[in-house]
Order: sequence, then C-alpha cells, then structure tokens
Amino acid sequence: QVQLQESGPGLVKSSQTLSLTCTVSGYSITRNPYLWVWIRQPPGKGLEWMGAIDYLGITYYNPRLKSRTSISRDTSRNQFTLQQRSVTPEDSAVYYCARGDWFGENDYWGQGTQVTVSS
Repeated sequence: QVQLQESGPGLVKSSQTLSLTCTVSGYSITRNPYLWVWIRQPPGKGLEWMGAIDYLGITYYNPRLKSRTSISRDTSRNQFTLQQRSVTPEDSAVYYCARGDWFGENDYWGQGTQVTVSS
C-alpha cells in the first residue's frame, strides 16, 4: 500500500524558507511513471498545485510560484522535499504531498500539514 507522510515545521517566520519533506512508503519514487506532487490549500481557498518531481528527477513548477519554489528528492530515503523561499503570511496553508499521473490525477495523498507564516 502506498503511503505518504509530510513532515516539517508548523511555524515559519516571514522572509524565511519553508522546508517540508514527504516520505513515501510502498512505492519507489524512481519507478515509472508517476509524478510526486506538492499541493497546498490556504484557509478558505481551493487547492493550488505547486509543483512536482518525476521518476527521473525532472521538476515542474506552477509558473506563479516558480521563482520561490524548489523541489528535490533523496532517492536513498524515498523522500522528496519542498522548499519555498521568502515566505509571507499568504503562504500559510495546509500543505499536501501526493502521487500523481500525467493526466493531473492524484491517487495517493499525505494527511497534510498545517504551516503558518508569522508576520
């Protein structure tokens, strides 16, 4: 069974870098054909696709967030990581990691982690 679990600090100060890790079990992140995705949901708003890393390690980003966002992976730990630089309170959200396909469908999700950016 595929499982994903987000980890990282729940509170970040403005202008700092937010770093979250997603640990995957039950499926190798280097195995074709899936994408490993970061999604967030600010309070009272819809889901926002932030970016992804594929089984080859190629990254894809939401153009709106690309200048501040980096996604990387540690294949030895079967983990992938989100870094978002220069955060503001508008980056406060529940952050999810997920497994996705090339059609935009995400079939396995982490439980989500709340991140609050203090001003």
